[in-house]
Amino acid sequence: MAMLLSPSPHSLSFTRSLHNALSLLKLTRSHSHSHSHSPKQAAAASFKATLITNSDSFQVGRSIGSYGFMNVTSYSPFPSALEGNPYSYADLGSGLKTQDVGEGSVKIRLYEGRVSQGPLRGTPVIFKVYPGKRAGGIEADMMAANELNAHSFLQSNSKGVVQNLVLLIGGFETITGEQWLAFRDDGKYSAADYAKFSSERVSREFSSWNRFEQEQSIKRKRIFVMKLLQGAMRGLAYMHDNNRLHQSLGPFSVALNTISEREARYLIPRLRDLAFSVDVSYSELEEDPSSLADGLWRRATAAGAFTRMEKRAFGIADDIYEAGLLFAYLAFVPFCEAGAMDGLALQRLIENTFQLDLEATREYCIADDRLVKAVEFLDLGDGAGWELLQAMLNADFRKRPIAQAVLNHRFMTGDVL
Repeated sequence: MAMLLSPSPHSLSFTRSLHNALSLLKLTRSHSHSHSHSPKQAAAASFKATLITNSDSFQVGRSIGSYGFMNVTSYSPFPSALEGNPYSYADLGSGLKTQDVGEGSVKIRLYEGRVSQGPLRGTPVIFKVYPGKRAGGIEADMMAANELNAHSFLQSNSKGVVQNLVLLIGGFETITGEQWLAFRDDGKYSAADYAKFSSERVSREFSSWNRFEQEQSIKRKRIFVMKLLQGAMRGLAYMHDNNRLHQSLGPFSVALNTISEREARYLIPRLRDLAFSVDVSYSELEEDPSSLADGLWRRATAAGAFTRMEKRAFGIADDIYEAGLLFAYLAFVPFCEAGAMDGLALQRLIENTFQLDLEATREYCIADDRLVKAVEFLDLGDGAGWELLQAMLNADFRKRPIAQAVLNHRFMTGDVL
């Protein structure tokens, strides 16, 4: 969650970051060769240790979209999940009452493609294209470099590639200065796509279902949402265990390989969009911070976090708050008819109207027939969902659970289903 500001003298350029990533993965590769691997581990290691930097090794397909990053110029009393998230300005409607929001200057383009030569030939990819310094200014270069750094570091872990993060397999800079990052295509859907699809289906089919069909549909939906949340939290736990914050976690930053609730057993959620990721290792916190993290550390200071240990704890808790808003979004939007509730309305309801009092929020929602199914989902296990949501959205960052504790909570384990 960071504003786009002037560069820090310690900021890495995209080209230098690419060189560092190659060196890091080369060291990992030599280390992995000294250990025996199962076939599955060996396959994962081949992706991890191979970073393709030659543009001739890729074939670019059709455009699949674009988006801009938001520039937040003031801060609400509570952390917002929207800073740095890839929403277009038009998606904001009337905007947030507690923030001044403008559309950032960095425009990202997305393309389909594939690897056309080498050992990964035929591998489908999604290209994420940053405009470079010429078109997007220094911010674009910083964001591309930061995303490259974050993925290359997380993929250099000798224990193996985590399943719940998208996999970077290459990157290059064009002669016009554009920076292309190539990710393995493990699904073009997002959690936002699923929520929209699910809510539209509720609107379309609810009136025609019999009671048995309704019960089966709700059961499938609960299982799917639970698995989606589990995968997102596992990805976040992996990042935190490796001293990396996400800082732009939201419905659009969770990639899905399916949005069919009947295929929940095959669902693998993966975190993406690490352009604002922050290194919170103690050695890094001693250095001058990257300007991409300026907003985070200002809010940390305002919350009373001054030492390195306190700032690290605040950063982790800030990600947990974002994860809490994602949890709330997925607990409501897919269970409601289209238009009954959206992410911004829900966030305003929780933060502004009820000041993070989830018990009061529940009382309000239960009185609205359109929101009853969402309330019933969070009511499972004698209110276990509300209990967990209240903990993740605690106004005191020191009282929020860590990611692994969220995963171990009785609601998140699925025992309540």
